[in-house]
Amino acid sequence: MLIDLASLNTMQKQAWLQHAVAPRPIAFVSTQDAEGNVNLSPFSFFNLFSSNPPILVFSPSRRARDGSTKHTLENIREVPECVVHICDYAMVQQMSLSSCEYGKGVNEFIKAGFDAEPATKVRVPMVKQARVKMECTVRDIISLGEEGGAGQLVLAEVLCMHVDESILNAEGNMIDQTKTDWVARMGGDWYSRATRESMFQVPKPNTQLGIGIDQLPQSIKNSRILTGNHLGMLANVHQFPEVDPAFEHDHVKQIVQYYSLNPEEMEAELHKLAAQLLDNGAITEAWQVLLSGEPLV
Repeated sequence: MLIDLASLNTMQKQAWLQHAVAPRPIAFVSTQDAEGNVNLSPFSFFNLFSSNPPILVFSPSRRARDGSTKHTLENIREVPECVVHICDYAMVQQMSLSSCEYGKGVNEFIKAGFDAEPATKVRVPMVKQARVKMECTVRDIISLGEEGGAGQLVLAEVLCMHVDESILNAEGNMIDQTKTDWVARMGGDWYSRATRESMFQVPKPNTQLGIGIDQLPQSIKNSRILTGNHLGMLANVHQFPEVDPAFEHDHVKQIVQYYSLNPEEMEAELHKLAAQLLDNGAITEAWQVLLSGEPLV
């Protein structure tokens, strides 16, 4: 299905894009105007864009229906400071409530039931319940247009972070991502939740380059069993593996003995076993299983 964005209205464009570009992290942003009126609002057009300088970018886009600007943007133009909080599952319903379009001067801290606490480097208050808070100064605002739906990119430089000790690792020197329970926006009313069960690790090469899928034997590349993810794992080794004479696996012995007269079936069974090992992250063992097949030697 081809979606021609030029033929869609603003709300349709937004729906297609937000359903496709997901999950999106949420910037839960507190600001205040020149008179000290506080605002608190979430934005899913948000991410980290630089480490040095440390820059977050979020976009309080113009309202799609009439092109008007949001209180967050108006406040930042008056007081170029903000606090960006990261939202976890324990506060997602209150966070969503704060996104209601309350009138100018209405304090969303109070409406959503959050406690405000003073920041250390900026005038804007912080959400006490948030387990990560980032105090920021606003370096720039980049307008992408005056029409409804046009992004207004806020470039916020992080001055300091407040991190709750409950989400630190055992050494206390970094965030343990399995403890965070962050939430992210999908399309429409859908959110996603970063629980330990939904998270997985993908080892990435640093100084050593993976051999690449193009270097895999044809029988592996053309496997009807191994998926693209499996091939990516196999191709991430920095040199082509050699047969390990000490490698033993009872199932491999059974496969080789039982299917010795039928190489195609033997290869398929070895690929099934390798796939199971790869699904469990056992890349070295999977390679040895694949190298056990006579066609690959």
